[in-house]
Amino acid sequence: MPVKSFYIEDAKICSWKGEIMPAHNHFNGISLFSGAGGMDIGFSQAGIIPVFANELDSDAVQAYTSNPAHLDPSVMHAGDIYDLLDEIEPLRGIDVVFGGPPCQGFSVAGKMDPDDERSRLIWVFMDIVRKAKPRLFVMENVKALGTLSKWEGVRTRLVGEAEELGYGCSFFILNASEFGVPQARERFFFVGMRGADSEYVRMRMTNALEARRVPGKSIRETLLAIPPFGAPGNTEGSTAELHLAKNPILRRSPYDGSLLFNGHGRPMRLDSVAKTLPAQMGGNHTPIIDQGLLDDPSSFDWVSDYHDKLVAGTITPLEAEGTIPATLRRLSIAEAAALQTFPPDYQFAGKRNKQYRQIGNAVPCKLAQAVAESAIASLVDFVDEVSE
Repeated sequence: MPVKSFYIEDAKICSWKGEIMPAHNHFNGISLFSGAGGMDIGFSQAGIIPVFANELDSDAVQAYTSNPAHLDPSVMHAGDIYDLLDEIEPLRGIDVVFGGPPCQGFSVAGKMDPDDERSRLIWVFMDIVRKAKPRLFVMENVKALGTLSKWEGVRTRLVGEAEELGYGCSFFILNASEFGVPQARERFFFVGMRGADSEYVRMRMTNALEARRVPGKSIRETLLAIPPFGAPGNTEGSTAELHLAKNPILRRSPYDGSLLFNGHGRPMRLDSVAKTLPAQMGGNHTPIIDQGLLDDPSSFDWVSDYHDKLVAGTITPLEAEGTIPATLRRLSIAEAAALQTFPPDYQFAGKRNKQYRQIGNAVPCKLAQAVAESAIASLVDFVDEVSE
């Protein structure tokens, strides 16, 4: 028996295969590889309500279920998705299947191994599409899956499987900073619509996404909108100490590729959007904020001054080590969450490094919302056109 959408009393019957489309555009969804819930929040804000969610990581599960004001904890099914496939069968005919299969096997930051067990989970996603037969599916992954020639065969197979199942489909590479997110994070989305042709999906989604483009705020604007570091609501941060790299890597700017400090944590340019937040935050990979510059943009920029002196050869890291100002610190958990556009009261779970990882692995909520709204608008247009 197909799952009926919410607000069924306000629904209209469409001639397209006799199916029901909710008039209020509130839809049921299956969320896969849900993490701490970033994609689910965005989809919920767009009107796609998860009725089934799955995540393996116990800390991420705890985070997902600890935020009832934003997500329904009762829909979470913790554990290995392989063990839960039979529970998908009763959800056959659901509106949307969405999620971001783990991407380490495709990421340029990883080993890029197609045989990595995590790489195979994109095919588990497609198996669930096969079982659930949703109206829509949305798969998210790393940019590399959609752009590198190395993965052309994977893309071809994805399209082939989707079209075999009766879905028109298209790929999209989206920069989160163009959809209201204060972070230049590029992600791959694979969108399929049952009964449509692929050119229709590409055209409708492209137009719908274009209508939702809005610049992301700067880091400064974002961080000044939440409690200041050290105040209630923003007290948890990385304890990794700051030291100067013994062999710094210098670029034209200290904020564009230079490695001045221990580890891979880079200083953040406060008056632009952030670069992609890494999942490895929590230790020396955690980005660096100058609290003095955050409080007063006209104050002394120690990082730029140090970089310029290194370029000029007038100082060494050893000589400068003792001059690092106390205003330099690592990005806090609350600040990282704000840059991923999580709600300000959202709670994460586990040790600090696990909370940072939950944030870094998430799809930015506002990006997810824009994709979900675009997909729903495209589906509604399609059903309206077919039912005329």
